[in-house]
Amino acid sequence: MTDIIRLTAAQTAEKIASGELTAVEVTEAHLARIEAVDEKVHAFLHVDREGALAQARAVDAKRAAGEPLGPLAGVPLAMKDIFTTEGVPTTVGSRILEGWIPPYDSTVTKRLKAADVVILGKTNMDEFAMGSSTENSAYGPTGNPWDLTRIPGGSGGGSAAALASYQAPLALGTDTGGSIRQPAAVTGTVGVKPTYGGVSRYGMVAFSSSLDQGGPCARTVLDAALLHEAIGGHDPMDSTSIDAPVPPVVEAARSADVRGMRIGVVRELGGEGYQPGVVQRFEESVEVLRELGAEVVEISCPSFVYALAAYYLIAPSECSSNLARFDAMRYGMRVGDDGTKSAEDVTALTREAGFGAEVKRRIILGTYALSSGYYDAYYGSAQKVRTLITRDFEKAFESVDVLVSPTTPTTAFPLGERVDDPLAMYLVDLCTIPVNLAGNAAMSLPCGLSPEDGLPVGLQIIAPALKDDRLYRVGAAVEAAFVKKWGHPLLEEAPQL
Repeated sequence: MTDIIRLTAAQTAEKIASGELTAVEVTEAHLARIEAVDEKVHAFLHVDREGALAQARAVDAKRAAGEPLGPLAGVPLAMKDIFTTEGVPTTVGSRILEGWIPPYDSTVTKRLKAADVVILGKTNMDEFAMGSSTENSAYGPTGNPWDLTRIPGGSGGGSAAALASYQAPLALGTDTGGSIRQPAAVTGTVGVKPTYGGVSRYGMVAFSSSLDQGGPCARTVLDAALLHEAIGGHDPMDSTSIDAPVPPVVEAARSADVRGMRIGVVRELGGEGYQPGVVQRFEESVEVLRELGAEVVEISCPSFVYALAAYYLIAPSECSSNLARFDAMRYGMRVGDDGTKSAEDVTALTREAGFGAEVKRRIILGTYALSSGYYDAYYGSAQKVRTLITRDFEKAFESVDVLVSPTTPTTAFPLGERVDDPLAMYLVDLCTIPVNLAGNAAMSLPCGLSPEDGLPVGLQIIAPALKDDRLYRVGAAVEAAFVKKWGHPLLEEAPQL
């Protein structure tokens, strides 16, 4: 079992296609791993054992019949519990949807099934994707496999922890302000936020519609590229979906060549407040890029300093609107419906019981920002800042191919350390938020361990919209250089597990 669960997704698919392993053997190995360690990690909210084995048996039957198999056929995947999956609970980490069984699949779920990927179950997350530590889940926090007393990032901490603890070789996440990249950084895994509109949002429960984007999570850059290719592409069911082909991400990951590329280091994403070990590993990464033949220059994006403030007006405003649909009348939890209360009272009681503190905080913030007399001063001004940030990116990409920065200012902090300090928690996403405001593509990949605490550090790569392949070209080159330098993969099994 140990040998199977430590394979990459690409290696697993090859062994299944050749007949060296069956999809059922691979699935059973990962289900056994979940049973052995997830009580400590709490990466999963729901494990669909029977459904996963049925999918695996179907893959083996296809192979036995001589039918062609896709690049990820039979490979297990952990799905963030924000994507609707027919017949499987989808809670979005909230009590208000506890026990809800969707009657339909999200587009991403459909594409995974069509690619014969085996969906193991649904992973833990901050409620409605609102958080940076997975401590806002109504079902309890997830631990970081490197140190179970620390956060695995958020909001997609469950997906990242499942990868880092070898419970799945692939995972799905969503990124509204960094919720794929930030968990990847603190767990030593790879996470990609595709260009906005590059992966369908149909069937992905909305938090902030102009910012939300689903994307791939994996342990290697090539695995992330294979998953990106499987889930990406135009979807007529999503009005924000881009009608363009998926960039050649797999080809780029296999090329891993940065010679002749110009890479910009963002001046505003560094300096005071960054952990010394994070800065050290980032600077080493930049030097590796130089050694690989890239030209590195410093770039200034002055509007980035306003990104955090703009984000925490835009995202709560859209969340206030999107979460109005959870009214106890159509689906989900219903409280107080005893025949004596009005519909308004039932809605109020249900929302009080069903939403957690962070969700309520953001609904209140957003409602205030959108209210009469404040709309232009707050939401309108934030949208103007968003335009300035987009222009900063456009100007930067006139002179460089990609931008780089640390993914997070610090490594994983202890569970509970920032729960009562929302502003400190929000600062975790300082480096990732500008990308979502502009709709660009970005990746986080491991760039070593911080010398202070021995925990993973993430390197963020940012590419222009629809140039996602550049992420994989640069990321694969850095990954290969680090593996060669240290003689082993960056991610090792955490000792507690």
